Amino acid sequence: MKPLIWGVFGLLALCWTGLAAASVQITEWLLTMAGSGQMTDAATAAGQWPVPAWLAAWIDPAWVKNMQVAWLGLVQWLGQVLPSSSGLMDWVTPLVWITWALGMVCLLVPTVALHWLAGKLRTPTTLRQAG
Repeated sequence: MKPLIWGVFGLLALCWTGLAAASVQITEWLLTMAGSGQMTDAATAAGQWPVPAWLAAWIDPAWVKNMQVAWLGLVQWLGQVLPSSSGLMDWVTPLVWITWALGMVCLLVPTVALHWLAGKLRTPTTLRQAG
């Protein structure tokens, strides 16, 4: 039971980490577009961002496009709030990884609890007859 618990944790952690890494790359790409003065063209270019080879094997490209549009809206809003997009990446990347760390804690706590519970709920062994 314990290997199954940790296997599920590993799979979920891998997916969560991939999402965070993809988010950082998409944000960096959008901020590069915004920094070059192409923010109006960024909306059109959001669908043209090349999906990295390591990401294409794991994620549906349609899902990546939806994530690009969501990040584009966020970057446009942040671009209006903050004066320069070059300084924006300096705090967006750590924010994404802090969110990743909080998510990992939220995955780890139930996993440890299930590990402990699986150790406490052992199945009783049958008595062997000495013969």
